[in-house]
Amino acid sequence: MTTAKNERLLNLVICLMHTRTYVTAAYLRKNVTGYNDQNKSEEAFKRMLERDKAELRALGIPVETGYPPLGGDEGYRIKREHYALTEISLERDEAAAVAAAAAVWHDPDVAVESQTAMLKLRAAGIDASPPEELGFSPAGRGRSMGDERAFRGLLSAIGESRPVTFAHRTGAGVAERTLEPWGVISNSGRWYVVGHDRDRGQTRTFRVSRISDVVAVGDAGEVRVPDGVDLARLVADAVEGAAPAEPATATLWLADGRAVALRRWATGVTDRELHGEPGQEVTVEIRSRTDLIRMVLSAGSDAVILDPPDLRAAVIAELDALAASAGGGDAR
Repeated sequence: MTTAKNERLLNLVICLMHTRTYVTAAYLRKNVTGYNDQNKSEEAFKRMLERDKAELRALGIPVETGYPPLGGDEGYRIKREHYALTEISLERDEAAAVAAAAAVWHDPDVAVESQTAMLKLRAAGIDASPPEELGFSPAGRGRSMGDERAFRGLLSAIGESRPVTFAHRTGAGVAERTLEPWGVISNSGRWYVVGHDRDRGQTRTFRVSRISDVVAVGDAGEVRVPDGVDLARLVADAVEGAAPAEPATATLWLADGRAVALRRWATGVTDRELHGEPGQEVTVEIRSRTDLIRMVLSAGSDAVILDPPDLRAAVIAELDALAASAGGGDAR
């Protein structure tokens, strides 16, 4: 099957950006979708690769040529620091467009492709940067995207300056809100919508991951953003002023030498066996309950939550749900 040119170029960029060493042409031909056509001759592949590198460079993407530190054949890479944008300032409509693009990046159709590329790199022994270092989260369990339909509904309403109604989940249950949305803002990896809450008659900030069933109401142009308002500051103040709703730390058991991502969070480590398997008992700060659950699930049997009980129960419930969806019965 022939791979579209744009898809091939995207695959090449993903590969070259997500490695800390130079990758050879032979590696690219074997592992990058678009080059691994067995019916293509070696000469045809080399011509295609040269054209693609030239096109990327013409687009301003700095494809470097060099050799691995320990020697070997010539290879290629894209250094992130040479490809990074300088600080930019966006107008309100431009920021909304960027947020929309971020939402599409997390769409399963796109995210699965990027994550598949990362997994292939690691499986081939390439030291690829973890997703959290690259500014995006793994597919399906982004840090705070929540319902993508809600995210897009909010962006659409903001673009048309229309009020919205939505269901908002809190610890006390679900309530319907009516909001004049001014913007969707990212803060510490989470997304928030800020605007005028008609129900309470005041400026309010809501985490997007707790919102669903967004419906635009009223007329286009009905919502007006106050002059001089700093949306990022409003969200930052709301986040800083929110009372913590979860315990400060959790205790985990990690298999010896495994669950590296979780170990980066550890503030205390003690050797401990669990069911006869060597490992360590660690203490981690709960920066985000959702993130911690996701990371424990990703680690599989290499990570076990020991405390607090409600967090352990939440992980077990997630495992049960995964097992049920796969037809595997009770995960316990």
